[in-house]
Amino acid sequence: MEGLKQIKSRTLVLPNKDIDTDQIIPARFLTTTSKNGLGKHLFHDWRYHDNGEKNTDFILNKNQNETFEILVAGNNFGCGSSREHAPWALTDYGFKAVISSKIADIFKSNSLKNGLLPIVVNDEVLEELINNPNIELSISIENSTITFPDKKVISYEIDEFSKYCIIEGIDQLGFIQRNNEAILKFEEKREWTPR
Repeated sequence: MEGLKQIKSRTLVLPNKDIDTDQIIPARFLTTTSKNGLGKHLFHDWRYHDNGEKNTDFILNKNQNETFEILVAGNNFGCGSSREHAPWALTDYGFKAVISSKIADIFKSNSLKNGLLPIVVNDEVLEELINNPNIELSISIENSTITFPDKKVISYEIDEFSKYCIIEGIDQLGFIQRNNEAILKFEEKREWTPR
């Protein structure tokens, strides 16, 4: 996982509400345990027609030659079943942050564990972002802020542990492994009481 301190990118806007994890990555693509290659199946049933041809009206296909690291989505993003493949597909495609007015708790948790920054904003901010697609935002992970083109700055919430892991580019296991020496020293000093 790559460490992130700042994201500076134009926004890709997908205004649909209630985008569930099966729309993000359909169940038939969940047979892999690898994060690599899932980006090609991101929003698969919206990106492709039944015959496999690209849906040229879908936003990802309209902008396929451009790079976007920030996805702005309608209210209640990532609802539905718990599947880690959803943030995997988003990050493999190239997204580093998702902004919505509501993000499902399980999706948010899975995202933070996999280096995807889920940002919840109020309805007014989301409406502004949806009505002004393709603007460049600067997201500071260290300061938990979003800076708009007009220099307006808003704050978002992220717990300190998740912030640390995203900045350092580690997951929970990586955090434990970083503290392996301290854990071993503790275990050596700890007295065991036989039962």
